[in-house]
Amino acid sequence: MRDLVIEKMYEWSKKPYQKFFKKNEPWPITSKDLIRYPPESLGFHMGCFLLKYHFEIQPKLEDHDVFHVLTNTGVSVVEEIGMQYYLLGNGKRSAYQFAVIAIGTLFYPMQWKAFRHFYRRGKSAHQFYDLPFEKMLLQPLKNIQNSFNIK
Repeated sequence: MRDLVIEKMYEWSKKPYQKFFKKNEPWPITSKDLIRYPPESLGFHMGCFLLKYHFEIQPKLEDHDVFHVLTNTGVSVVEEIGMQYYLLGNGKRSAYQFAVIAIGTLFYPMQWKAFRHFYRRGKSAHQFYDLPFEKMLLQPLKNIQNSFNIK
């Protein structure tokens, strides 16, 4: 039931967040385009991620999917919250992120150790959350992960 409540909150907040808070331009690319990138590339792995979960690229929210690929984080509600902790540890700060962390921690207090683990992983990585990922889609995924100590 908690997962359903959080998923609904995300669905209700996604469109206003995209419209009013995300100022970047949407990437002119589809998941089918990404799957044609070289097999070792970030773009290919992002395409595989989108296809695996039957997702489409969300305009202006493309970086979020890149974070999943780079950190090898799944898409369950707890993993989504954990990824926000990871990004907090990495230095990212946003009102939306703080809301997800606050609500997620209240709904899942028994996951505190897992969330702390995500935070520490983010803290140990070199800052990457603000990289120009659209320009890095041809780069080998492993090179990016190794360069930024993303585990």
